[in-house]
Amino acid sequence: MVVELKEYESAVDIAKAMDADISKTKSLLGEYLRKLDSIRNLAERSKKIREVVFKLAGKKSAQNSLGEIEVGDLSVILDANPFHELTAIEQVVRSQQDRLLVLQKAREALNWVDQIGDTEGLRYLVLESDGVPERILLKIS
Repeated sequence: MVVELKEYESAVDIAKAMDADISKTKSLLGEYLRKLDSIRNLAERSKKIREVVFKLAGKKSAQNSLGEIEVGDLSVILDANPFHELTAIEQVVRSQQDRLLVLQKAREALNWVDQIGDTEGLRYLVLESDGVPERILLKIS
């Protein structure tokens, strides 16, 4: 979790920054969803091929974790297959969806900001956690 303190000139600037983050997250999520569909199709074809090969060889399909190495807190997959990539992209999609929901809720909570407009001599210090405003300090300068 990254916590930052950002300063804005106006309430409108806060709203614009939030809207830009929401748009960026939506765009990124769309890209990952397209990639997810592509990889899901590839993973399904790969699974079918593996099943046929194992059936023809008279062996049971083995889900092995060979090629996965833990280095500290990092998991390294050697010779990754479509299933590994599918799992990774699904995790990213869930994370981006969660981020989008949090950003949208925060933006909705900031609807009052749209009514303030520009206020001369007032600074807005915003405490953000992972890019999401958690606290706004109104400061007279």
